[in-house]
Amino acid sequence: MKWMIDASFAVHPDFKSHTGGTLSFGGGAAQVMLKKQKLNSRSSTEAELIAVDNVVTMILWTKLFMEWQGYPVEKNILCNQSKEQGLGLGL
Repeated sequence: MKWMIDASFAVHPDFKSHTGGTLSFGGGAAQVMLKKQKLNSRSSTEAELIAVDNVVTMILWTKLFMEWQGYPVEKNILCNQSKEQGLGLGL
């Protein structure tokens, strides 16, 4: 599983940022998540951290769902976001 996560800093009229996350299994997008952040962030880096926090619950849910369907997740989930090359989540 590979998640791509990004945030757009202060794009809403109330200066809140926006989170986007996409799940792929090697090909096209299997799951997409877009949402306005509930917190006001002070920088683009902070907006990125909030974005990862917003998406991590979906990452955990997807892992548990896949395992419950009989598809064990044997490797770490790769989580790419624009401020880092990749975060290997040991989930």
